[in-house]
Amino acid sequence: MEFNLEVPQDILFVRSVSENGIRIGDDFLDTAFILSGQQLINWDVTSTDNINEESLQEIFELQPELVLIGTGKTQVFLLPAIQSLFFKRGIGFEVMTTDAACRTFNILVSECRQVVAALLPLI
Repeated sequence: MEFNLEVPQDILFVRSVSENGIRIGDDFLDTAFILSGQQLINWDVTSTDNINEESLQEIFELQPELVLIGTGKTQVFLLPAIQSLFFKRGIGFEVMTTDAACRTFNILVSECRQVVAALLPLI
């Protein structure tokens, strides 16, 4: 699915999502990554089973108000122990399919929200 947006040049947006990968600006990614309006960071996670306190540190360091976790083609909820890491820090989070997380990210970042998306590929 291609997103056609007129966007400011200084904010990162998701341009398209497919089973081949995700386009952020001119970058095409087919592995997991973390995205904020200002940064694109490779994320060493291959599935939701790899999401733990250590893998979330890079996200927490960005000090978001909200985190969107895209879990691939299907929505996979995080274990309660992992969810509590967000609650303890007062950070909101939503877990959804990756394509839904990309659409939601674009809306929230266009509203100048402090949002971070942690996205697994659709494959």
